[in-house]
Amino acid sequence: MTTDLTPVAINPATLAEPSGFSHGTLSGNTLHLAGQTALDKDMRIVPGGIVEQFRQAFSNVLATLREAGGVPEDLVSITIYLTDIPDYQAHGREIGRVWRELAGPVYPAMAGIGTTCLWQPEAMIEILGVAVIPDERLLRPS
Repeated sequence: MTTDLTPVAINPATLAEPSGFSHGTLSGNTLHLAGQTALDKDMRIVPGGIVEQFRQAFSNVLATLREAGGVPEDLVSITIYLTDIPDYQAHGREIGRVWRELAGPVYPAMAGIGTTCLWQPEAMIEILGVAVIPDERLLRPS
């Protein structure tokens, strides 16, 4: 197990450049994944509703995970913040299909939390997580 616990920022070039935060922070083998809304590379929330926003937000989380050498099976915890829980529930099957398409059939511990608003007013969802990446795949930036 990696013993260097010095926190290192993980910021994939494929995501919008962070300002005042990091997309991920790696400490040892544990990657803390920042909350991701449905922002595209141009800093715009994708249109189309909760399913499309889930796809973009979760893709952003996975981009940071992959930048550190992780794969979806390394996720140990996901927290999903929602501005409209009934809308998310109504589209649960579609969201489940998107999850399986992007991450496969493995599900980490999860929580869904309702909130009145997120950082971007048009954002409907924010996803954050924690992953533990095995040494043999871990990519620690210098």
